[in-house]
Amino acid sequence: MLCLPYLLSSAHRGGAANPLLLANPAAQPGREPLRHLVIGSPEGVRGAINHLHVLQYAEQSQWSKLFTIPASGIFITPEQGEVFSYLLRYRQLD
Repeated sequence: MLCLPYLLSSAHRGGAANPLLLANPAAQPGREPLRHLVIGSPEGVRGAINHLHVLQYAEQSQWSKLFTIPASGIFITPEQGEVFSYLLRYRQLD
C-alpha cells in the first residue's frame, strides 16, 4: 500500500519544481514491504488497479490517490540490497 507519508511531494515542502520522493515505509516485524508502481495515463492506471482487484491481489481502496508526475520526475529511494524489476506492457486503446 502506498500511503501519503511515503510519497513526499515537494509541492508540500514549498519546492514545486523538485521531483516526487518515494520514501521507504517503516519496517513491520515478519513482513517485507513490496512497493508497486503503476505509471501511465490515468485511465490505464485505474484499469490496472481494477484488474489487480479482479484478480483479488489488492483492494482498490488500498492504492493511493493518483499523483501527477512533475516535469522533474520521481526519485525512488531503495534500501541497501533491494532490487528493481521493470515490466512494460501496452494496453489497447478504445
